[in-house]
Amino acid sequence: MRGRRRALIPGDKMNLVKRFCREEATAYEAYRSLAESVDDNSLRRVLLGLAEQEKKHMEFWSRVLGERCKPYSWKLWGLRVLYRVLGPVFVLQLLERGEEDAVRSYREFLSYVSGEEREALEEMIRDEESHESELISRVEDIRVKYMGYIALGLADAIVEITGVHAGFLGATSNTIMAGIAGLVVGFSAALSMAGAAYLQAKHSTETKPSTSALVTGASYIFSVVLLALPYFLIHVMLSAFLVSLSLALILTAGFTFYSVVVQGKSFTREFLESATLMIGTAIGSFLFGQLLGHVFGIENLGVK
Repeated sequence: MRGRRRALIPGDKMNLVKRFCREEATAYEAYRSLAESVDDNSLRRVLLGLAEQEKKHMEFWSRVLGERCKPYSWKLWGLRVLYRVLGPVFVLQLLERGEEDAVRSYREFLSYVSGEEREALEEMIRDEESHESELISRVEDIRVKYMGYIALGLADAIVEITGVHAGFLGATSNTIMAGIAGLVVGFSAALSMAGAAYLQAKHSTETKPSTSALVTGASYIFSVVLLALPYFLIHVMLSAFLVSLSLALILTAGFTFYSVVVQGKSFTREFLESATLMIGTAIGSFLFGQLLGHVFGIENLGVK
């Protein structure tokens, strides 16, 4: 059986089969390990159900390969860390996103197997396409509940504070002044945004108003401080602005990646929309700052 199956599959495909097997083994070990570490019985049942499913998939590819395969240890370690930091929904969706790409490759192997093996592979493809999504949808995660408020604080702060700093880039060469302005505007806006989040959460049955306000304000202030920091460390306005802009893009990419993984959206489209809005605001603020600097004669106001 082993020799016949290997003969049907081209040699250049066997390394791919081995990778499939190791990926499924990694997913199995990840789900099993995570199930052992949670206290929530409902979540444990979901994770064990996913583990059993991945175990069947691993055993299928092991039969095709003709040998048992080991999981990727480095990936297991990374998944455990992400689980602790970003929560179960993120990790489960991240695993599933990887398997969505694998399904397309699995379909190619339908022509290399027949009989019971073909039926097993078709069932495995159906599992990957639907059953896991149903199980993951039952998982509750407080991070996901408040993700909208975190994104609101981060996104608004990044756009607004980058705009403030860009305005000062066009108006003056005083980096300390630009940094202080960003902090003052940012802290004031954080209080305003926290209040708005509190009022919005009062009309929701899924989130607590006080927690929503705290999450929004904290994420806003975190962004403000991080983006203002370069202006106190670097005393060349353009250099400070470019470093701050780079940090803003990294922050944008980070929370965009988390959001699209959890929500199942496209990273490229969401990131480009956010980055375009931020850069557009920065350009407009820079031009307005240049106009004010020229009108009031403060273009050459440096650090005293």
